[in-house]
Amino acid sequence: MGPREEIVYLPCIYRNTDIQKPDYLATVDINPQSPNFCKVIHRLPMPNLKDELHHSGWNACSSCYDDPSKRRNRLILPSLMSSRIYVVDVGTDPRAPRLHKIVEPIDLFWKCSLANPHTSHCLGSGQIMISTMGDPSGNGKGGFVLLDGKTFEVIGNWEKPGEAAPFGYDFWYQPRHNVMISTEWGAPKALGNGFNPADVKTGHYGQRLHVWDWTTHKRIQTLDLGEEGAIPLEIRFLHNPAAAEGFVGCALQSTIFRFYKTPKRDWAAEKVIQIPSKKVEGWALPEMPGLITDILISLDDRFLYFSNWLHGDIRQYDITDRRNPRMVGQIFLGGSILKDGPVKVLEDKELNSQPTPRILKGKRVQGGPQMLQLSLDGRRLYVTTSLYSAWDKQFYPDLVKEGSVMMQIDVDTDKGGLKLNKNFLVDFGAEPDGPALAHELRYPGGDCTSDIWL
Repeated sequence: MGPREEIVYLPCIYRNTDIQKPDYLATVDINPQSPNFCKVIHRLPMPNLKDELHHSGWNACSSCYDDPSKRRNRLILPSLMSSRIYVVDVGTDPRAPRLHKIVEPIDLFWKCSLANPHTSHCLGSGQIMISTMGDPSGNGKGGFVLLDGKTFEVIGNWEKPGEAAPFGYDFWYQPRHNVMISTEWGAPKALGNGFNPADVKTGHYGQRLHVWDWTTHKRIQTLDLGEEGAIPLEIRFLHNPAAAEGFVGCALQSTIFRFYKTPKRDWAAEKVIQIPSKKVEGWALPEMPGLITDILISLDDRFLYFSNWLHGDIRQYDITDRRNPRMVGQIFLGGSILKDGPVKVLEDKELNSQPTPRILKGKRVQGGPQMLQLSLDGRRLYVTTSLYSAWDKQFYPDLVKEGSVMMQIDVDTDKGGLKLNKNFLVDFGAEPDGPALAHELRYPGGDCTSDIWL
C-alpha cells in the first residue's frame, strides 16, 4: 500500500459558464498537517478556451511495473469537446505541473478519423491508449487512439479498420484473459449541449458493452444490456488481474451490471443492483432516475462505491458475493430532491422523507455527488459535484453559478458505513477567475481507477 495521499489533481472547467477563461488543472493540498490543507496550491491554465477537460490518465502505471525506465511523470488530459490532448509534466515539480505537449485535434481527425477523446490508460508496451466517443463530424464512434509513450505523437488507431463500435466512452483491459471491454455514452453532437430524452428513443445513446480481443484488436462480442442498461458509463474490472469479472454503472435507469466470463469462455452480463426512480413533480420529467455516473472498486475488491448524481447520494456495497452486492453505507450530499427545493417527491420506494440540504463550512453544496476517488487504504473517499458542463447547466444551474466543491468521506472498512468529514471542503466557487466546475480526481502515485495490474 502506498503512502497517504497529499495532493490531488483535478481538471476545472469553464465551458458552459459565463466565464471566458480556459479550463485548467488544479493541484489541491489534501494533507491535514499542511498549512495549505484544502487549498488550491497551483493552477495550470490550458492555452485554449472551451476544451472541456474531463478525465485524465498516466503515461505509465502498474501495467509497466517491470520496466524501471518508466516513470509516472506525465498526466494525459484529453479534452472531451475540442478533441485536443494535453500532456502535462507533473514529474519536474508535482506541486506545480507544467504543460509538456499538445496533441492537436487534426492529428486525431486525420490519422485516426476519431474525435472526443475520453478515457486514457497506459499499456504494458509503454504506449498510451485513449478511447473516443465520436468521429470528426460529431457522430458516435467508439475507437481508440494510440500515443507513443515517449514522444506523445499519435501513432494511429488501436482497433483494426472497420472494427470501431457505434459509440464509445470508457474501457478497461485484463491481459490475462486477453480481453478489453468498452462502454457507450452517446453521439457527441446529441449530448454536446445538453440532454434530450427524445435522443435516447432515436438511438443517439448507447446500451451495449463491446468485448475486444486484446491481442488481435478485433471486436469479438457485443453485450446488449437493453433499456435497463441504457448509457453504460464507467466500467471496472476487479483489481485482481486473474479475475474475469467486474461491474459497469448504467446511468439512465440507475443499474449496476456485473459482467463475467462464462464456462463457455465468452462473456455475459447480469443486472445486480437497481436504484428505483422516484415519482416527482416540479422537475423536467415525472420520474427522476438516480443517474449513476461514477463507480469504483476498492483495491482489495471488497467494496463497490457509486454516486447517484440526481438523487444526491453515494452508496457503498459489500461485493464479497459478486452476484449479490449488499448495501452497507449511504450518504446524501446535495441532489435534486432536497426538502427546500422545487421538486416534490410523490412516491419513493426507498426514503420516508426528502433529504435536507448539505451545508459544509457555511457553504451549501450545489449539484450532486459525482466523481469519486478512494484512498489506497480504502478509508477516505473523495467526491466532486460536476458531471459535464452542459448537463450541469441543464440540471443544476446553481452549480454553474456557484462552482463545484470537493468533499471527503470517512469510510468504515470493517462493517461498512460513510460519514462526511466536516473539516474538509475545497470550494471551487472561490477560484480567482470565478466559480469553476471541478471534475475527476487523480493522485500523483496512481489510484483505484487509473491502474491496471498485469
